[in-house]
Amino acid sequence: MSKRRELERRLHGLGEIRDIMNAMKNLSLMETLKLARFLADQQRVVAGMEAAAADLLFFYPDILPDAAEAHDVCLLLGSERGFCGDFNEALLRALNDHRGCPPEAALVLVGSRLAGKVADDPRVSVRLDGPSVVEEVEAVLMRVMDALKSLRDPLRPLRLSVFHWQSGAEGVGLSVLRPFRPFKPAQIRHSHPPLLNMEPAAFLGELAAQYLFAALHELFYSSLMAENQRRMQHMDQAVRRIEQDSAELLLKRNMLRQEEIIEEIEVIMLSVEALA
Repeated sequence: MSKRRELERRLHGLGEIRDIMNAMKNLSLMETLKLARFLADQQRVVAGMEAAAADLLFFYPDILPDAAEAHDVCLLLGSERGFCGDFNEALLRALNDHRGCPPEAALVLVGSRLAGKVADDPRVSVRLDGPSVVEEVEAVLMRVMDALKSLRDPLRPLRLSVFHWQSGAEGVGLSVLRPFRPFKPAQIRHSHPPLLNMEPAAFLGELAAQYLFAALHELFYSSLMAENQRRMQHMDQAVRRIEQDSAELLLKRNMLRQEEIIEEIEVIMLSVEALA
């Protein structure tokens, strides 16, 4: 009897854990659906800025700063919450294996789970808490922009290398935000230069700042979506494992119950024989 009751307690505990994990998986699914809308809108914003910059630089190519003189900063978009597999470990592996982040570059880490895995790296200049839901992205991004301003070299343009998970893809991507990326002449659709109310170089500087902010929005949304996708996969695997363990425990409990019934029948039969 005691073994069966112990199995029933374990089955009840596994059932509660399964319900919690299913709830977490459903929350991640809802967050992924929200992020899909935000990400699609942000990608259109970034594409529009790149098209405007391409038009401008086609007519004023000399205003683009020399990339060789850029000041390098590397940004890692980790997770604020757990249960997402090797999400943060993969970012650190990509950082150590990739040549996209020079040794002299300052590191900015976003996400407490990621920061907790980098204890005494002298390259780390800033550690920030990351967003848990899409509504927190704006506030976190403002802190990231403040951190980038504090690390900025006033004599050199910023070259920001962002290590991040890509939504819908397995693996870490590297996006180098060095406004603006090389464009193809076929993308230019206008025959006359744009009409500006300010000097082209000043306009490019203003556009570059807005572009950096918009592009980081896109990368944050993509990273947070990938994190939730990984969490859904992790929870789904855990739920399947719990259901498998629960099925095995249920079988053992039924076998113990059958043994108890047999023992009860034997006791009844012995009692009948004793009364005969």
